Amino acid sequence: MQQKIYHHVFSNGLTLLAERMEHVRSAALNFLVPAGCVFDPPKEAGMTTILSEMIRRGAGERDSRELSLALDNLGLDRDESVGQLHMRFWGATLARNLSAALEIYADILRRPHLPPADMEAVQSLALQEIQGLEDEPQAKVMVELRRRHWPMPLGRDRRGTPEGIESITPDKVREHFQRLFGPRGTILSVAGNVEWEPLRDQVERLFGDWSGGGEATYPLEPALGGVAHLEKDTTQTQIALAYPSVPFGHPDYYAAQGAVQVLSGGMGARLFTEVREKRGLCYSVWASYQTFKDRACVLSYAGTTNERAQETLDVTVQELRRLAEGIADDEVERVQAGLKSSVIMQEESTSARAGAIASDWYYLGRIRSADEIKAAIEGLTPAKIVEHVKNFPAKEFTIVTLGPKPLEMSAI
Repeated sequence: MQQKIYHHVFSNGLTLLAERMEHVRSAALNFLVPAGCVFDPPKEAGMTTILSEMIRRGAGERDSRELSLALDNLGLDRDESVGQLHMRFWGATLARNLSAALEIYADILRRPHLPPADMEAVQSLALQEIQGLEDEPQAKVMVELRRRHWPMPLGRDRRGTPEGIESITPDKVREHFQRLFGPRGTILSVAGNVEWEPLRDQVERLFGDWSGGGEATYPLEPALGGVAHLEKDTTQTQIALAYPSVPFGHPDYYAAQGAVQVLSGGMGARLFTEVREKRGLCYSVWASYQTFKDRACVLSYAGTTNERAQETLDVTVQELRRLAEGIADDEVERVQAGLKSSVIMQEESTSARAGAIASDWYYLGRIRSADEIKAAIEGLTPAKIVEHVKNFPAKEFTIVTLGPKPLEMSAI
């Protein structure tokens, strides 16, 4: 099926993207606003998370309850999330309700109430989430890994700190909103059974006179890197590590994804079979890929008993490095099948497509076609993946462990 992709950049800097999907009856909208947690003021870490909660509590002529009811009445499946660089607003509904949903989101993004009376409750929720990390050792060790591996503020945790949360005031939230929210750098992507010209005209009416925002920068500090241990009296040890990879858009991007999938793309992947199944070393092990525009990394995690933690670390690193020794044809075939399946399922989901075209535009300044992606996946071979891992080997590790005692790093 031929993709119908449209784009328009308004004079104020807002980018509108749309993919017409004639075979569906739904539509999804996706706003990427350059207001992620990297822009949190240093003394108010967690500001963006507070704003993401406050911004939903009334907008335009509707108070908090009326706003929720209006979105519910449209049957809108929705969410807001805070990333490193963007705050994301997402919603999916019947295509005939898209126009009404856009009207409401124009209020949310441009005219939120940010009610001071709600600040105490919002701060309490944010503090509870931070405290909850103590009961989630896997999440806690990954937070520390990202904090050490990425240069700050790219490694900042969106939850912030108790001190940062407690120092935030309603006036500071409003100042933060006014500083960051605006059309410059904001991407609105829409996918579904939509008509381009009426959509473009409506977005022009709702957002064409939007101004402000887009002024914040985030100078980078050197990454901490290295090895760290979080001491905790537990019966299990959490192991997390990261090492550099190539970013989205790099010629080796698909080979990098292929390598990660060989390691961790299902129950037939190497980490699962070699570390968990054959040796019974751990209850959970995986690898994943994370990217920014100019840098990326492979993240890996294993959770195990204290007695087997050292062996788990050693074998996991061994498997990461063993990729360079060779990859079998059937491993690549499994990876290709999984990646193609993901592409096909994405083509049938308006939400997935709205997110994908926004991501492509942000990283690449263009939108990849399904045929381009499929061709790249089909072009993966054992030789290409091996060449990639030889050129970008598993080294320069950042490692964080959590448990009663640190591990030996002599084999790293």
